[in-house]
Amino acid sequence: MSSRENELQQLLSDSVFDMDEDKAAEYSNSVVSEGFDAYAAIDRGLAHGMDRAGKLFEDGEYFVPELILCSDAMYTGLDILKPHLKQDEHSRKFKAVIGVIEGDTHDIGKNLVKIMTEAGGLDLIDLGRDVPPLTFVERAEAENAELILISTLMTTTMAGMEKVVQLLDERGTRNRFKIMVGGGPVSAAFAKKIGADGYAKNAAEAVRLAKSLLGIEVSE
Repeated sequence: MSSRENELQQLLSDSVFDMDEDKAAEYSNSVVSEGFDAYAAIDRGLAHGMDRAGKLFEDGEYFVPELILCSDAMYTGLDILKPHLKQDEHSRKFKAVIGVIEGDTHDIGKNLVKIMTEAGGLDLIDLGRDVPPLTFVERAEAENAELILISTLMTTTMAGMEKVVQLLDERGTRNRFKIMVGGGPVSAAFAKKIGADGYAKNAAEAVRLAKSLLGIEVSE
């Protein structure tokens, strides 16, 4: 990777962290005009900046207004970079449903995972936010999906993730799906405890895990 590409990724991260939409647009356009990889710019630039902001939010140094401004800058960059993502084509499209569990309306992380897994070659059905466990189950069954991705940023809604697994068990359809969970309060230990197939701490890791669970070759 060139020093210039590294520089732009850092500038993108800083623009999100500093809540600067104009700079996010400027550096995203530079990524495109200079022919650098859009996926890497999102992963190591925009998403990285959002992750930095999220840590300050957890530490009580950033609050909701700051987080919203950071996300505005991130989405400004995403709008420019997303059309330039290189689609990873496979012999067939694997289908997944994705959403934020009931009781939570925070969807920044979910939206990032959706964009990057679509670029990774999956067909994503976005259920949105505040999604009841039964909706995850019924849509996954109806769509003949192979993967269910569930996120939350609130500890109070984590039980809903376990409910999805329980409902699938009760309906006798658990073995039809791989289940991934993620979000700030979620951990690998929690995923294992509720019977999910995996946990991803960020969008790039979610892409790698999804491919691994579905038997798609993962290239670094």
